[in-house]
Amino acid sequence: MRASLALSRMLLACAVLAGCAKNVDARVAGSDDAAIDALSLRLEELRTRDAGNDATCADRCALGRSTCELAEEQCALVERHPDRTDLPPRCAQAQEQCAGARNACARCGP
Repeated sequence: MRASLALSRMLLACAVLAGCAKNVDARVAGSDDAAIDALSLRLEELRTRDAGNDATCADRCALGRSTCELAEEQCALVERHPDRTDLPPRCAQAQEQCAGARNACARCGP
């Protein structure tokens, strides 16, 4: 009896899932566009934070590491979609921001 009830629930769940079509952007599989947008926002936040002149060297270097990690993530997502001509500039901008953040750390240190 429990097995048939469980089977009924599974079939119902499958029917519900199959009946609800998702509206998916055909240009990008999954939510890569959303992830790229989120990373861009985080990078902009770090750029704004880096603009302050009151940061210590340790803060600038930590900010540089975070910036470069986000840039790597963004470029990895961009590389997954070589057919998209609108995405490579976002990777290039993130890489430039990474280089600037690294330079700020290097200028700050001993």
